[in-house]
Amino acid sequence: MPGLGAGHWWIIAIVLVIVLIIWGPGKLPDVGSGLGRAIREFRKASSETRDEFVKATRADDTPATPAPGTGPVATPATTPSATTATPPGPLPVPAPVGGEGDNTTPV
Repeated sequence: MPGLGAGHWWIIAIVLVIVLIIWGPGKLPDVGSGLGRAIREFRKASSETRDEFVKATRADDTPATPAPGTGPVATPATTPSATTATPPGPLPVPAPVGGEGDNTTPV
């Protein structure tokens, strides 16, 4: 754990002495079990959140495929109009803008 190196042992000792003074030696097991329970619940909640996030991002990336045997298989449409569609014609050429005789030339 960063911040809990060998040079910081005196801070931990002071905190433990303060906790011992506040709660007393009889309450320390209860405080420890409560702290452990809180840490377990936090880890459980964070892992559930991570799993839901992974599931949500995985569902967005992969296409949905039906389970085998759940219904009729879809086939592509083969209507005559869809297969024999004619391509569009060439685009019209626009008329030139400006030139002699009109008032669109810059001054």
